[in-house]
Amino acid sequence: MYDHLLKGVIASLLYSVIGMGVLVAGFFVIRLAFPFSIIKEIEHDQNTALGIVIGSFILGLSVIIAAAIHG
Repeated sequence: MYDHLLKGVIASLLYSVIGMGVLVAGFFVIRLAFPFSIIKEIEHDQNTALGIVIGSFILGLSVIIAAAIHG
């Protein structure tokens, strides 16, 4: 009875870790794609448009990862 629950919890944790890993890897890829420092542009230069673009990228990639995990 609890064995089924434990397998579900372990699977959820494993998929969460894999999903976060893919999300972080995607963020590093997008950082390499831009020829400038994203952190400098957003924090120091207050580039709101770039913040919106990066936020949209993260949300979009999160939806794709969730759909891939869900099946």
